[in-house]
Amino acid sequence: MTDVKTHVRTAVRNVRREVDRRKPPEDEEHMLLSLGVADYISLVALFFGWTATLLVLTGEPNWALLAMLVGFGFDKLDGFYAREYAEPTAMGRHIDAFIDVFTYLIPAVAIYHVVMAPHVFLSVVVGFAVLAFGLLRLVRFASQGLGAEDGTSYYRGITVVHVNVLVVVNYVLATVTRWTGWLAAVTILLAAPLMVSNYRSYKTVGSHTVAGLLALVVVGVAIVLEFGL
Repeated sequence: MTDVKTHVRTAVRNVRREVDRRKPPEDEEHMLLSLGVADYISLVALFFGWTATLLVLTGEPNWALLAMLVGFGFDKLDGFYAREYAEPTAMGRHIDAFIDVFTYLIPAVAIYHVVMAPHVFLSVVVGFAVLAFGLLRLVRFASQGLGAEDGTSYYRGITVVHVNVLVVVNYVLATVTRWTGWLAAVTILLAAPLMVSNYRSYKTVGSHTVAGLLALVVVGVAIVLEFGL
């Protein structure tokens, strides 16, 4: 009987030690309090990315384009804030990368599936390619960060923004011309693997200017398609 009690006490002590070991230190800051301003800006981008997805699924792709554009703006704002007013952190880079899945990748595959796909099988293939290569690209970015050459930063591979823009272009073509979902699938499937290539997408003033102009074009196109101006 004594041996049984001894084994029980030992087991209870071991469990208590394991629980105590897993408890966070008393002075450890709550995660939400440890996030910086840039991280919360990223969460705003997530909100609009998710809003865009729901708008697509409820049959409002044009309003979804506008929501994606707002999400894009906040995504760029968080990077700017981190660079200008705070030291970029590994945590911030991970948050930014994972949120990009919902800001760019999921809305893009939703637009293809709901608006352009001629068959669900093609949606499965296109969606898997975009999500798989996009996730791998974002994991690589979260792990390695930006590259640099002669003082100019660059992304490895084309970005999820590029693929999102490609899907939007296909959507516009399919809406105003005889462009088909099959042709759209070909362009997307050819582009998706480039996200994990070693191609260098440089971050320059010119690239930001082009991005801004494309954003304005998207706004104009979305308004025209929605109201038939």
